[in-house]
Amino acid sequence: MKIEAAVAKAGRPDLALARLDLAGPGPGEVLVRIVAAGICHTDVKAADPGSAVPGPVVLGHEGAGIVEAVGPGVTKVVPGDHVVLTFAYCGHCRACLEAAPAYCHRQWPLNFGCQRANGEGPYLADEAGKPVQGSFFGQSSFASHAIATERNTVKVPRDVPLELLGPLGCGIQSGAGAVLNEFRLRPGQSIAVYGVGSLGLSAVMAARLAGAGRIVAIDRHAHRLDLARELGADALVEAGDGPVTPAVMKATPDGEGVDFVLDTTGALQVMHQAIDVLAPRGTIGFVTSPWSGEELGVAVQKLLLGRKIRGIVEGNSVPDIFIPRLIELYRKGLFPFDRLVRFYPFAEINRAIHDSETGETVKPVVKMAA
Repeated sequence: MKIEAAVAKAGRPDLALARLDLAGPGPGEVLVRIVAAGICHTDVKAADPGSAVPGPVVLGHEGAGIVEAVGPGVTKVVPGDHVVLTFAYCGHCRACLEAAPAYCHRQWPLNFGCQRANGEGPYLADEAGKPVQGSFFGQSSFASHAIATERNTVKVPRDVPLELLGPLGCGIQSGAGAVLNEFRLRPGQSIAVYGVGSLGLSAVMAARLAGAGRIVAIDRHAHRLDLARELGADALVEAGDGPVTPAVMKATPDGEGVDFVLDTTGALQVMHQAIDVLAPRGTIGFVTSPWSGEELGVAVQKLLLGRKIRGIVEGNSVPDIFIPRLIELYRKGLFPFDRLVRFYPFAEINRAIHDSETGETVKPVVKMAA
């Protein structure tokens, strides 16, 4: 079938809208008509000329849409179901079998290597018949239609605006899950969130929901800090060109540091500062890293008092459980993630990416034509 997609091509800083041929779905796969897709910083990094993601490629990994067809063996969803597409995982490695699919042993090839879980080749081609990579995060949802797997397709209620739900598939579940699933923050505990984009603000909302005693938000953008306060932050620190550690420590309980730090920036100098504000027995979690392979060197002495460093992928979420949970919290007015979203027409996807990069928009979501 013919579809419209935004294609990342080598040497181009923007995405090019193109008509592509799509084949499928194959065994274990689902064909979804995309209604809307969130834009995440990971998409931007993947489109960079230095990215390890093969190209040309259709990116996008926060898709929401309606099932149009299913491949052989699919029983989880049927045509007409409303779904959110999330990250890909194999379903049979030890991590998956132990209900930790975010830490799937095939996480990299399935999400960044554009490898289909069923082992078949590319299902996208340009008008000249040349292959275009799909299966980015098991979906490639910057398109009018996407092929996902049964595993990374999450059925959602019909009475919630479908165009709003795509970001639950990655960024929002990553921030909220880091606090609720990985940290398991308890009432009265404290947290500092470095970077309050959509992921960081989701963490702020989750921390307030969990009963945090003190939430400190750190960011370069004043308007994002204002929103963080409205969503539950107790103290705000506006970052500049110098260290923010003294200001953050001053904002922590008794000036002695916080129980948890969530770093969403992936900047090594920020991560070093974040480690410095941990209280004894505190934990810092990071959700992204420099793709250049730089190392985080930490003085062992800083870790002696029970401090821990933890990598967190996708909020350590089981999507079929956690995404419906977030939707139910939203319905009750307890998790207003809609306040992060700004919609753009699909044709303006490059403007949406630009607005995200400059900080003007917290969570851009592109809507497909009806």
